[in-house]
Amino acid sequence: MALNRVLTILLILGSYLVSPAQQSATYTNELVDYQKALSLYNNQQYAAAQTLFKQVGSSAETPTLKSDCAFYIANCAIRLNQQNADTLMENFVEDYPTSTKRNTAFVDVAEYYFVNGKYAYAKKWYDKVDENSLARTELEKFNFNNGYVAFTTKDYKSAKTHLNRVENSKKYGAQAKYYIGYMAYEGDDYEQANTYFDQVSDQEKYQEKLSYYQADLNFKLGKFENAIKLAKEQLPKSDRNEISELNKIIGESYFNLEQYDQALPYLKAYNGKRGKWSNTDYYQLGYAYYKQKDYENAVAEFSKIIGGSDAVSQNAYYHLGESYVHLGKKQEALNAFRNASQMDYDLKIQEDAWLNYAKISYDIGNPYQSVPQVLNGYLEQYPNTAYKAEIETLLIDSYITSKNYKEALELLEGKNSFENKKAYQKVAFYRGIELYNDGDYQNAKAFFEKSLNEQITPVYTAKAIFWKAETDYNLSDYQQALIGFKQFKQIDEAAATPEMTNIDYNLAYTYFKQKNYTQAITLFNQYIAARKEDKVRLNDAYLRLGDVNFVSSKYKTAIDAYTEAIKINKVGADYAFFQRAMSIGYAGRSNKKITELEAFIGRFPKSTLRDDALYELGNSLVKASRNDEALSTYNQLHNEYPASTFVPKAMLRQGLVHYNSGGNAQALTKFKQVAEQFSSTPEANQAVSTVRLIYIDLGRVDEYAAWVKTLDYVEVTDADLDNATFEAAEKKYVDGQADAAIRQFNGYLNEFPKGLHALQAHFYLAQLYFKKDLKDNALPHYIFVVDAASSEFTEEALMRASQIQLEKKHWEAAIPLLERLEVQASFPQNVVFSQSNLMKANYQLEHYKNAVSYAEKVLQQNSIDKKIQSDAHLIIARSAIKTGDQAKAKQAYQEVEKTATGEAAAEALYYKAYFQHQSNDFKASNSTVQDLAKNYSGYKYYSAKGLVIMAKNHYQLGDAFQATYILESVIENFKDFEDVVDQAQEELTEIKNEQAKTNRSVQPED
Repeated sequence: MALNRVLTILLILGSYLVSPAQQSATYTNELVDYQKALSLYNNQQYAAAQTLFKQVGSSAETPTLKSDCAFYIANCAIRLNQQNADTLMENFVEDYPTSTKRNTAFVDVAEYYFVNGKYAYAKKWYDKVDENSLARTELEKFNFNNGYVAFTTKDYKSAKTHLNRVENSKKYGAQAKYYIGYMAYEGDDYEQANTYFDQVSDQEKYQEKLSYYQADLNFKLGKFENAIKLAKEQLPKSDRNEISELNKIIGESYFNLEQYDQALPYLKAYNGKRGKWSNTDYYQLGYAYYKQKDYENAVAEFSKIIGGSDAVSQNAYYHLGESYVHLGKKQEALNAFRNASQMDYDLKIQEDAWLNYAKISYDIGNPYQSVPQVLNGYLEQYPNTAYKAEIETLLIDSYITSKNYKEALELLEGKNSFENKKAYQKVAFYRGIELYNDGDYQNAKAFFEKSLNEQITPVYTAKAIFWKAETDYNLSDYQQALIGFKQFKQIDEAAATPEMTNIDYNLAYTYFKQKNYTQAITLFNQYIAARKEDKVRLNDAYLRLGDVNFVSSKYKTAIDAYTEAIKINKVGADYAFFQRAMSIGYAGRSNKKITELEAFIGRFPKSTLRDDALYELGNSLVKASRNDEALSTYNQLHNEYPASTFVPKAMLRQGLVHYNSGGNAQALTKFKQVAEQFSSTPEANQAVSTVRLIYIDLGRVDEYAAWVKTLDYVEVTDADLDNATFEAAEKKYVDGQADAAIRQFNGYLNEFPKGLHALQAHFYLAQLYFKKDLKDNALPHYIFVVDAASSEFTEEALMRASQIQLEKKHWEAAIPLLERLEVQASFPQNVVFSQSNLMKANYQLEHYKNAVSYAEKVLQQNSIDKKIQSDAHLIIARSAIKTGDQAKAKQAYQEVEKTATGEAAAEALYYKAYFQHQSNDFKASNSTVQDLAKNYSGYKYYSAKGLVIMAKNHYQLGDAFQATYILESVIENFKDFEDVVDQAQEELTEIKNEQAKTNRSVQPED
């Protein structure tokens, strides 16, 4: 050591010796200080060394000493990790290009960074080295270090270049071969990797790592038995992360050898890459379970494959569908097969998936498209399939079972095979029923006629004839209705249909509407004799039988019929009681009539006929010469029902009582009140005429002339012309000459806008326009009648005017008309009409409290149509949803479900599923959505909303595949419903972000 040090000093001193003559004390001191700095540097005291080198360099007199100081100053800066270290070294190289330390500087700095593991920095300096100036021993080290640096920085091309130069080196060869083998392994060149790894397999330092790589290499080379052997040998020696990868190698090797039972424990023991599995990982474990017929676990793994779009995913979804089928989960299987059928990586799997998708769609319904579309799609895709006959049979039947009649008809149009025509007849019939139930009678009739054009199945021919007749009846075409009902009754196949049950009832009603009372009586009696079980319809039959006998003046028979209706005590008991009282009167039993009317007034305090009864009671009391009681009764009518159409009639009667008893002054007062308060009504006209007679009797004609001038609707001189003009128009109306009547009534009103018969003219014109479906023309005439004083036309005008406003969706205009109708209606059906439409109009205007109030009024009615009952519950339910009262909404939707059809039923089922989801009853909620999809697929909005609920249910049940697939399908297939698509996208993003935490094949979404 001492000798080496002396030699070093001599060498250093030699480089600075100039000549003895030139040496000075200063120069000698510089060499001493330089030597001290070098000693500090060699002892790794870089800060002190750098300071001393700076001092020596600043005063150095020779270039060599100055350059050496600059070299060591830069070297110290590198070792001290100073920010300007690289700059100092670069400055040294630039300032002293001829320095012998230039190349040494590059190598020295690079090796410093290399030793300290800063390979990117080391590479920068190795790249500056001139390899040609390096000695052979230095060159080996340079190539290995440079190769290793490139390896660690993943510059494999450069790494291979340098490492290949030393692969036969005694010192570096084994390490070089290991790294070359590893790079081949990473580059999927498994043969080369195996070759290099074999060459270093005897090196103890590499054996542990090589066992894993060689196991993996054998797996990747398809040598699965070797892979299993090597991996199992390595398991006991490995750390936690490597154990996971070795389990994967073993499990997947067994999987590829189709030894699925052996694969299972190893595949399960895999922890994934950085704790995350891929879709392929889930597929392999799922398939291993599937092959063991462990379908529950197979589903659990397959269903974690989200958003897959490759051959593995297609295979997984197909087997997921099969697993669901084995578990009896057909709705879930439908989605899995549908997904597999939409991928074409394996055409055989695609076709099989399509077939299964089509069959299950037929079996349980399809929420994405109609079942006929699915089946047709399969046949179009695979026209030569071996299952063609089977699918065609299902297709025909699906047109009926899908209940999506509108879409089915579109698919059947133009298809002329016998089976298609047979299906068309049924589907057109059911589409007609659907429209009939929605109150769209014109379009319903068109579909019944289309059904009748294909008279293939006799029972559907019979049913279509019956329902076309029903539609004609509702359209007031009673002659056509009668023809249809008669034809239906004569068809043999009709006998076994439900429609035959009430055919006599329908015929009786039709004759009744045609005023053919003899036939109506016969048929009502036939129906009553045969049908005793349907109390509601039996009750109505007795009422109508009473009415027909009443108008036929067969009062005793009418009394018997009304009495039977009263006994049944269903809807219309008040009407039956009132009509019986009237019949008793017409039968000549005046006192009994009075008693009956008084009993009616006491028994039915809320009846819409109570004002009728008060008026009739007053009239009967007048006939019985009980004038004071009569006058009191008329006053009661006026006080309790000021808006009743009977008020002007009662007041006129009061005037006549006074007039007939000589009370002219009192009579004049009453008559003038009628004339002034109820202008243009028949009562007003009669009052004016009677006032004229009284004044003539009193000889005070001038007073009459003065008074009558105050009435703007009476022009005495034009009265005859007024009457004649009106009577001419009225005759055309009675004779059914609608166009001529319209012209003449308009002519009358143009000539006498405030004429004696203006009210009747406006009403008749409105009715004529309404019947011709010119409702905009009818409306102002109905409004005139409504705005005039109450009359016999007011109720009908209120009903028709409100109906027109409702059809135009003018809710605010309809409401006051309906409110008046509710109060003034004499007919129960008009009360129900007003209340049911008030609830709808208030709901449309977001007056939810009022809407619910009217809905509850409707439900209090004794007997109402199921459609109206369903609408009432629906309004209550919707209003409750809008106001956040979920408990009330749930109860109301349960009621809707009992009676609803069509869209209302679809809505009720959706909310049933919604509330089941809210209660965490996810399986029941899914069953409800399946019901919705199967039976109401035509109502796409609720189908889409139901699917979102189903997706949420599946996610809560741990089935991420079903959840994401359903949501993606909603987004793709229901773009018309933006609110539903937005909700689906929100749910999908949340689920995918959550799944991305454990599945590296799933990309999180923003």
